[in-house]
Amino acid sequence: MACLNVLKQEIKAVEAAFNKTHDRLQIISASVDELTCKFIDMNGRKHIIHANITETYPQSPPVWFSESDDPKVSEAVGVLASTSGLDNHLLYQVKILIRELCQLFSAPIPPEVDTLAVSIQPNQAVEKEEESESEGEIEDDEEDEIPLEMEDIEAVSKRARQDEDLNTEHLQVLERLKANQRRDYMKGTVSGSVQATDRLMKELRDIYKSPNFKNGAYQVELVNDSLYEWNVKIQRVDPDSPLANDLIALREREGKDHILLSFMFKDSFPFDPPFVRMVHPVLSGGYVLDGGALCMELMTPQGWSSAYTIEAVIMQISATLVKGKARIKFDAPKGTYSLARAQQSFKSLVHIHEKNGWFTPPQSDG
Repeated sequence: MACLNVLKQEIKAVEAAFNKTHDRLQIISASVDELTCKFIDMNGRKHIIHANITETYPQSPPVWFSESDDPKVSEAVGVLASTSGLDNHLLYQVKILIRELCQLFSAPIPPEVDTLAVSIQPNQAVEKEEESESEGEIEDDEEDEIPLEMEDIEAVSKRARQDEDLNTEHLQVLERLKANQRRDYMKGTVSGSVQATDRLMKELRDIYKSPNFKNGAYQVELVNDSLYEWNVKIQRVDPDSPLANDLIALREREGKDHILLSFMFKDSFPFDPPFVRMVHPVLSGGYVLDGGALCMELMTPQGWSSAYTIEAVIMQISATLVKGKARIKFDAPKGTYSLARAQQSFKSLVHIHEKNGWFTPPQSDG
């Protein structure tokens, strides 16, 4: 509760220092869950940057990501993932962020950076809160604790309103993932990174709320309850496409009515793209390479942006398959697609485009 109180004070201080008319950094919106700001460089370009404040805050820093493709912004945001102690707090994170951005863009550091502060330091707030709680237990005087309890109630109420759009099954998945994370944290066996885990939790929650997901355009399943490996089933494509007719035939022949994709995420997500490959069925055309890798600039380090959402990637893949005139190869031998072959063909693809630039291959090449 003390941390929540301090966080609210830090938000007020940051908003006051960098309001929506500031010439260098503007706080667009801020709450105890997330913050959105806009950095304006020396050329007047505007870079939108987001921070998700997670359940482990302030033990771990907020998770930052940017809508900007500028590598300088990505570099500045990347610094924030390796902080500790007081530097994990939002106020200090903002100060670090703007210093890094100004240095990288050769911009003067705003004077507000040096004066930005809150009247209660986090350690003092914790001690004060603990003392207050002890006195409350001894004297049975809860008057001073009512505002803090109401803050917690409001936070829980807000989360409950957000979860109203989720069905019971998906809520159970999210709660199970959180429980697994807490268990791993206590055991010291945490896998992945804080920034990737928190972003993937947000992506999964957003997908569960998505109209496309609810309407059956696609499904998502976690492999062995891992946030870092997903099976994505595309169940609906353009009904006027040959691929849609092939899916109908596939259901009649094999009882399967979807295109199965594998998404594998690295610890560096969202700053690096997921590795996506086709699993089933085997396709000709559609920009699908040998082994099942995808010939899409979007999925390469050069074409990827940390601002892309996973649902947007799924829908783009679905559209690209149709655009590339993908057809199901019903006579393809088993084992045509494999992880090793997909990784090798994708590695070659990236190498070619790093050397020669990106181009759209002929339709005959997929």
